[in-house]
Amino acid sequence: MSLLASAALLAVVVYFVVQSVARQVAQDSQDNVLTASALSILDSARLSNGEISIDLPYSALSMLDSLSDERVFYAIRLERVFLSGYADLPSAAAGRDAPNTPAYLSTPFLGEEVRLATVRRRVSTDQGQRFLEVSVAQTLSGQKQALARISRSAMAIGAGFFLLSVILAGIIARSAIRPLDRLTASVSRRGPKDLRPVAAPVPSEMVPLVSSLNSFMRRLKQSLLRSEDFIAEAAHRVRTPLAVVRTKAEVVERTSTDPETRKAVRDMIRAIDDSSRTAGQLLDHAMVTFRLDQLTGEEINLHRLVADTVERMRPTTELKDITLTATGKTALGKAALDTAFGNATDTDAAFIMGDPILVQNALHNLLDNAVKYAPAGADVDVTLKRMSLDNGQYARVSVSDTGPGFGDADLGLLPKRFARGANTQAIVGSGLGLTIAKEVVEAHGGRLQIANSQGGGACVSLLFPLSC
Repeated sequence: MSLLASAALLAVVVYFVVQSVARQVAQDSQDNVLTASALSILDSARLSNGEISIDLPYSALSMLDSLSDERVFYAIRLERVFLSGYADLPSAAAGRDAPNTPAYLSTPFLGEEVRLATVRRRVSTDQGQRFLEVSVAQTLSGQKQALARISRSAMAIGAGFFLLSVILAGIIARSAIRPLDRLTASVSRRGPKDLRPVAAPVPSEMVPLVSSLNSFMRRLKQSLLRSEDFIAEAAHRVRTPLAVVRTKAEVVERTSTDPETRKAVRDMIRAIDDSSRTAGQLLDHAMVTFRLDQLTGEEINLHRLVADTVERMRPTTELKDITLTATGKTALGKAALDTAFGNATDTDAAFIMGDPILVQNALHNLLDNAVKYAPAGADVDVTLKRMSLDNGQYARVSVSDTGPGFGDADLGLLPKRFARGANTQAIVGSGLGLTIAKEVVEAHGGRLQIANSQGGGACVSLLFPLSC
């Protein structure tokens, strides 16, 4: 807007400057012609027998109307005595005190505006030195028409200048903003946790801005790293003494014969388990957050990774008498798992690009939740299959159980940090398992799906885009 206002102001200035110069040039040209005409008449003056005779040259007046139909007037005076021409034609008073120097005057005459030039010259008469004065005038209608044409031209020049200024201003502004647009696009394409310094080339004028931005991101990254380190360190230091306290509490529970004491100790053990699990989840979340900032692009055999993760969960499921199945077949050992997942054909193989530690952590959290919330004797089923979604090929890892399931009102809130379902308050948990799984799968370009199974229980799926 300021550029347009400046261009409009300059266009107005150009218009008035051109008009002023044109008016001055036109007037100077007319004054020169009037002066030449008056001098031509003076040059024709002759002194004969003590009298002044003037043979009025034809060219003296014809030069004034050769280019237009202007009317021309003249007056010849000896001192103040009128000799010839138009007696009422005034003279330019300034010329009276400056012999041989023309004087000019714009004045009305016979109902028209005229421009008048007066020239005086000394002549010798029988009465001594006297001044012969010649005044020549011309109407201004032709000059006004010319000035009107010039005014229109000046207006066209001003408009053209304004248009050209607007175009140039737009080009310059666009050129100046383009580096800022590139910088904006470079920053906006980043993930919410990408705090690398901006390396996009920018003009020298924007170097201080980029330097300040990079400095701010370095400080922010350091602050985040310190926070993550603090959480990880705190979680690690809290879990160790909690384990000692829990062991001693279990000893007290087994040796005590007082029912109230045993109940109080059991409550204490539950609180310790809750704190220990929360500390562990905080540690896992800190690790996940750190690795997400530096996500690797390794090819992952998803069949093998799922098989290894399921195998690691087996001791826990056996303690709770939970049946763990893979793709609908009971997975009783490593061989069965290999049959279900590990020895897939090339047609059925599922490969994704990403960080295997993060993907395994996300799946482990889903299995841990299923085992934790499912009652003894329940079933936990893990399935892996390829599927088409949104014109792309995805691998879907689903963990379903026959536990209490999710409350319908909780489905949209469960992936949030520390959010837990209303029907899980009696079970130890931190509310970070689904949060970690969601952050991992979305960092790999996939999505998390949460639903209740038709036959009862919960079903959580991780959808990863296939690399091949």
